[in-house]
Amino acid sequence: METTYSPLFLMVVGLTTVFAVLLLVILTGKLLILLINKFAPEEVKKTVQAAGNGQVDPTVRQAIEAAIRQLSGGKKEVASIEKI
Repeated sequence: METTYSPLFLMVVGLTTVFAVLLLVILTGKLLILLINKFAPEEVKKTVQAAGNGQVDPTVRQAIEAAIRQLSGGKKEVASIEKI
């Protein structure tokens, strides 16, 4: 009986150790992301420029700004609009 329980116990201890280390890595990563976002936020600039004639159709500009706001969750804003 002891020969059956010893490998099983070793497997449970090993799997628990791996789970604990992976959990520690995940939580440390999330904490690092939170700290970086809190103490070193990105600069937000809002200037709209156009290449060429200097004019951007207001409806196109509003559509682009709305799409950027929706995709970024309101964290990003349009810095410039250029035709390529």
